[in-house]
Amino acid sequence: MGDENHTDPLLDEAADWLLRLQEAPRDARTAEEFETWLARSPEHARAWASIGRSWRLIGEVAPTHEAAWKQRTRSRRRLSRSGHSVSGGWRRIAGIAVATACVAFLALSAPSFMLRLQADHLTGTAESRVITLADGSTVTLGADSAIAATVSSHERSVTLLAGEAFFEVRRDVARPFTVKAGEVTVAVLGTAFDVQLTTSTATVQLEHGSVDVGYSREGTSGNAHLAPGEMMRVDRQTGEMSRNPIAKDDIAAWRNGYLFVSDATIGFVAEQLQRYHPAWISVPDRDLAARRVTGLYDLRDPDRALRALVEPYGGRVRAVSPYLRILSRL
Repeated sequence: MGDENHTDPLLDEAADWLLRLQEAPRDARTAEEFETWLARSPEHARAWASIGRSWRLIGEVAPTHEAAWKQRTRSRRRLSRSGHSVSGGWRRIAGIAVATACVAFLALSAPSFMLRLQADHLTGTAESRVITLADGSTVTLGADSAIAATVSSHERSVTLLAGEAFFEVRRDVARPFTVKAGEVTVAVLGTAFDVQLTTSTATVQLEHGSVDVGYSREGTSGNAHLAPGEMMRVDRQTGEMSRNPIAKDDIAAWRNGYLFVSDATIGFVAEQLQRYHPAWISVPDRDLAARRVTGLYDLRDPDRALRALVEPYGGRVRAVSPYLRILSRL
């Protein structure tokens, strides 16, 4: 959900044409203008082929003019100046989002495979699991999450590889329990707490007991102690720590089907809702993505949660396909 505006311009245009052809599959003028665009250069043809292949991979039906994916330009034609612009407004945002979703799908395939190799336990979209470790501690693994665990006679450690998990740790003074989440380490003896890992932050919420939160990256380090009813958000890039109070019922609220956020950006919330939604969620509008919200969102109906997230700011949720949602203000 990070910077989603830097895609290949030709991929943007190809995605725009895909949407236009889907909207008007029998329009002769649209088809003629598309053929003119496609014939401009081999790069245009390759961009169209790439979007087409990726669109099929994310599960959408074959778009109109599928046969053109395999064509290579045989001749160059002059570009008609009377055609519709392939940039600006909603169509521009949709084009960026479709291109981003297709590229992201391919880019995420390899990391997902590597995650499966590293993980001892993992979950899928909208799935949760309760795992009992060898020492009797339990881990409730949230949706689209993964952990690797080591429990021996002298060590108890868990690495949160992705997503979120709630830990209920059995007290053992001789074997402190540690959780590693990116650059952040949580050390406890016996307690209950939640750890969430995103691309930009690691967040710890403490239900009872006590935990020490540490950060270390490239010579930068920091430590803090949390008391029950507190949460700590750590910037993974800078190590900046932000402490806030949190109601007990809001700690790991996802276990009861809700997502609680406090002073978080819409982009951050969309990243969390992504773990509960089968479609790819794109927020190409940077200003909208940067808006800050506090609220409780229903994870059992992620589309409703998305609407509740953006509509107060003039945003809309556009279902481009069963596999793509675009959040925008246009």
